[in-house]
Parts: sequence; structure tokens; C-alpha cells
Amino acid sequence: MKKLSVIIPVYNVEAYLAKCLDSILTVPSADYEIIIVNDGSTDDSLAVAEQYRRMHPSLIRVITTENQGQGSARNVGISLAEGEFLYFIDSDDYLAEGGMQGILSCLDEEFDILIFDSIAVTGTGKQLKYMAGCTHTGSLSLKEHPGLILEGPDVWNKIFRRSLWIESGVRFPTRVWFEDLRAVPKLYYYTDRILYRPEAWHRYLQRYNSVTNTTKAMRNREIIPAVDDVISFYRAKGMGETLKAELEYLAFYCQFLTSSVRANNADWNSPVQEELMQDFLTKFPDYRKNPYVCSMPRKHKLLTFLLLHRMRLSVHILMKLNTLVKGKTSG
Repeated sequence: MKKLSVIIPVYNVEAYLAKCLDSILTVPSADYEIIIVNDGSTDDSLAVAEQYRRMHPSLIRVITTENQGQGSARNVGISLAEGEFLYFIDSDDYLAEGGMQGILSCLDEEFDILIFDSIAVTGTGKQLKYMAGCTHTGSLSLKEHPGLILEGPDVWNKIFRRSLWIESGVRFPTRVWFEDLRAVPKLYYYTDRILYRPEAWHRYLQRYNSVTNTTKAMRNREIIPAVDDVISFYRAKGMGETLKAELEYLAFYCQFLTSSVRANNADWNSPVQEELMQDFLTKFPDYRKNPYVCSMPRKHKLLTFLLLHRMRLSVHILMKLNTLVKGKTSG
């Protein structure tokens, strides 16, 4: 059995796929496999994938499916994987120098989920932001660290034991946004063997036309059923009261704050902002007493004030200025 299966969903990324694959193939080893799931690409992504398969036939498998979205492609990868562990990486991202070696070197440790760090970069490799994978170090569990559920749900900075997915039955939803949020936080319920390593093995490419930066402001509505899904899951498991503060803040941060700002960035006058706010306030009218809300950074308190008072153009201008100051160009 392989030690690691790297699963790469691919859809119209012919300009980026080679760099992603090259960053993984830095280690010539029989201990891993790469499963490329071509999700009905209409450009030359499949040709690039097949070229690499021919060069590395013992390491790479290519599967083509009808276009059903990233979640479905990842589920196909799970079903075909032979590795003891799974790593999901987006096809326009890549691993840092030494990243693959670092990941492989940790696979003999006792964990079901390993979390690590990432750095957001431009197309030229300019570093934009260091993104720590977790606020706690060492061994973690949801029981001892309930705030774990509030850590970023992204899959590209995590290694998972394959049996965790198989035995839990957790899968990614299809044809929706926020598929990571609707899957990863649920896995914390099924294991207390979670580790964090402060190593920036991953590079997150910020593209102007990426999913998180398009003008499809209306799709931010999909955060509502995504958050509801996670909350319903933990309530059904009898942990609704135990994680009450965390689940409320999850809704606040992901729905009211982050998705509202994302919609605002795309269209400052988008009606989605009102919908997100009213839905959240209806479900959590006493959120101001939440300890996480009370202790959040001043910048989040400012954005909250502006959103509550419908000062949406101010939010838009503030975020644009923040982007300019930090030099977050599409580079």
C-alpha cells in the first residue's frame, strides 16, 4: 500500500498544473501516488495531465469525469486512493521547496489529521501573507480545544488518514461553494489524534479570477446552508451546547463577516449582504455576548459596525485601501 495519495481536482488550469505537479514530483519515491481528477476541463488541462502521466506512469493516474465541481472530483479521488494518508491540493497551488519531503517525513507519526502552514503568493511568487494553519501547537482534540472548529477548514494545509474519511462517511458536497467548510470540521468529531506543525509547506496562489475573487457575489449565499450544515451536524451529535459559543462564532465569522465582505468586494451594493446579515441576526440575536466576538480584533469590530449600519461603500473603500497597502496585487 502507498503511504500517501495526493488528490488534485483539475478544471481549466492548463497554465498552472505543471508547476503544481513539479512541486510534488521533487521526491522520486514509490511511497506516494498522484491522482489527477480532470473535472471535464475544456482547455488543455487534460493534455498536460496526460503528458505527466506518460513521464511518471508508476506515480500518476488520470481520471476524467463530467464537470460536477471540485467536491465531486475530490470524492472520486477518495474512492480510488490507495494511500494510507490523503492530501488534497488545488491545481493552481503548489508546494514550497522541500514541502513534499516535509510532508512525507511526518507520515510515520501517530495522527489522523496533520495541520501545517501556507503562504499566499502572487503569480510571480511574491509573498503576500503567512497563513498559520492553527493557533495551537502539538497534539490537539476538539474536547480539549473546542476552538479547533474555528480554524481554517481548508484541505490544502492538512494531511488526513484515509480511514478517517472511509469510516466516518464524511464526503465533500458537490456543485457548491464552501465544500471544505461542510466537510473538514465534521472530521474533528471522529478523532482526537490531531497534530499541528508550524511548517509552511504550501503555497496558495491568489488569482484575480479565482473562485474567491470573482464577481459572482450572489454565490456567497451558499455560506448559509454550509454553516447550517456544520451546526446541525454537531447538534445531532449532542454537542450543540458544548460548542455553543464556537458554533455561534463560526456563523458570525464565516457568514456575517467574511462572506459579507467577500460579496462587498465583488459588488459593494450587493443585496446578498443584507440577506446574510438578516439570516444571522435572526438565528443568533444575542451574538454580542459571545466571548469570541467580545475579544475579536479591532479591525473586525470596525467591519462589524460598518456592516450593521449598512455603510457598505465604506466597507468597500476600506478593503480596497487595505489591499493597496498590503500590496496584494494579482502580480
